[in-house]
Amino acid sequence: MKPITITLAQLDFTVGAITRNTESIIATLQQYADSDLVIFPELAITGYPPEDLLFRDDFEKLVYQALDKIAAAADTNLAIVGHPQRVGDELYNSVSVLHKGKCLARYHKQRLPQYGVFDEQRYFIPGHDNGIFTWQGHRIGLLICEDLWHAAPLASLAAENIDLVISLNASPYEVEKHQQRLHVLQQRVSETRIPIVYVNNCGGQDELVFDGHSLVMDANGDLVAELPHCQTACASIRSDNSGLQLLDTQFKPREQSLLTEIYQALVLSVRDYVTKNGFRGVTLGLSGGIDSAVTMAIAVDALGADKVHAIMMPFRYTSQMSQDDAAEQARRMGVKYDVVAIEPMYDAFMQQLEPLFSGTEKDTTEENLQARARGTLLMAVSNKTRSLVLTTGNKSELAVGYCTLYGDMNGGFAPIKDVPKTLVFELARFRNLEQAVIPERVITRPPSAELAPDQKDQDSLPPYDVLDRILTLYVEQDWSPNAIIDCGFDEADVLRVVRLVDINEYKRRQGAVGPKITARNFGKDRRYPITNHFRYELERQVQARSSHEKN
Repeated sequence: MKPITITLAQLDFTVGAITRNTESIIATLQQYADSDLVIFPELAITGYPPEDLLFRDDFEKLVYQALDKIAAAADTNLAIVGHPQRVGDELYNSVSVLHKGKCLARYHKQRLPQYGVFDEQRYFIPGHDNGIFTWQGHRIGLLICEDLWHAAPLASLAAENIDLVISLNASPYEVEKHQQRLHVLQQRVSETRIPIVYVNNCGGQDELVFDGHSLVMDANGDLVAELPHCQTACASIRSDNSGLQLLDTQFKPREQSLLTEIYQALVLSVRDYVTKNGFRGVTLGLSGGIDSAVTMAIAVDALGADKVHAIMMPFRYTSQMSQDDAAEQARRMGVKYDVVAIEPMYDAFMQQLEPLFSGTEKDTTEENLQARARGTLLMAVSNKTRSLVLTTGNKSELAVGYCTLYGDMNGGFAPIKDVPKTLVFELARFRNLEQAVIPERVITRPPSAELAPDQKDQDSLPPYDVLDRILTLYVEQDWSPNAIIDCGFDEADVLRVVRLVDINEYKRRQGAVGPKITARNFGKDRRYPITNHFRYELERQVQARSSHEKN
């Protein structure tokens, strides 16, 4: 075999931006003209996931035009690029090997994921044939993403004596996903003794964050190269009779903390959502609490302080401490900061509502009205300035419904929607390690929505460390209430939390999209019916168990 150079192009491809994606591919081919192979991620031409755009004839026509342009541009090298491909009436998730205006090989993805956030069987049918091509004496096999998570596709390639496998991927981020990928690659290499070049997409797409972290693993299962997390990058390796060698030392494997990974993923998601959707910047309510503090830090790191507008909206229950801390964080981070009191708006609402509320007692209606006054104000600023409102609620609050429709849920993107409250505190301390932008008092004081005198979140909820553990078991792992109670949790706490999760599905269905970082987010991952009486069955099971134990 002659030595060949392989370039991994870990780039950010926008869904539907076929022209721009194609230009990016061609520019990369020209930049790495000395490479033999330049590899792009899964469905790079269309971006991933293109969803129902795949049903459009005009969309499909642009894809084929793009393939022709890329094939013509691949003059000195081979372009290995992902795209949808129709054969008769059947649509495939495909990869083509393009060179000098021709397609040298094409492979159709065999394993189509239909779980969690994936819905590929709605659009594609599975391929059945191996994809193999030869270049400079190297027999190279092709796989696409999910294929690698199953033993059979690579085993089938190994039976045809390939020297190397190339896997194109659009694998979204979640906590510990990188370790899962490493394990899968090591498993496949141990089964076949075939080196793997794994190229992943990088960028934010609605609720998904593609974190890059492309990998090269040799036939011994050793990691040769590791591209950065949540950053676009290109890296080249050399393949010859002695194996694989990295040509750029900056992409040597390295350790990275979990909090670093999570924070970078959240920053990338905000940056891409705002910029790809054409907003001039973001607006958010800065309350002096931990959630809005972390949200603003993420926004500034994603977009720059000049693109962030923070608004404090005090009411009679807002403490001076909250007002001081919000102003201090805005000063430290250099953002535009305004204070707009909501009491006049609230009083005007109450005056008009007084005849309708006659004879009733005060309850959460009045509390929610405060949040709705703030939400209306933020949306007005958004409309006037063409900025995007960021909601600041966390996963714990969203799970149990401690959020107000048309109030603090107003907005277009929810950066910490999938971040449990306990993790919000960890991220605040993590961000302060670089620079103390969040006042210490914001982190250490008991959380409160400040919608009533001396209100604390824990007045009506279990402690957040307990709440988050219950939510992890019930929401992310589908444990039954009885199973959770068996782990030592208080029965009353479990029943209360489970009930709150179940009755607040209608709120979550109307909430803003936000980045997925956990194993199961409130979005495509978890699709529960709003009208759902299964919660009564769950309560009966717990009651029956309690009755049996008493007897």
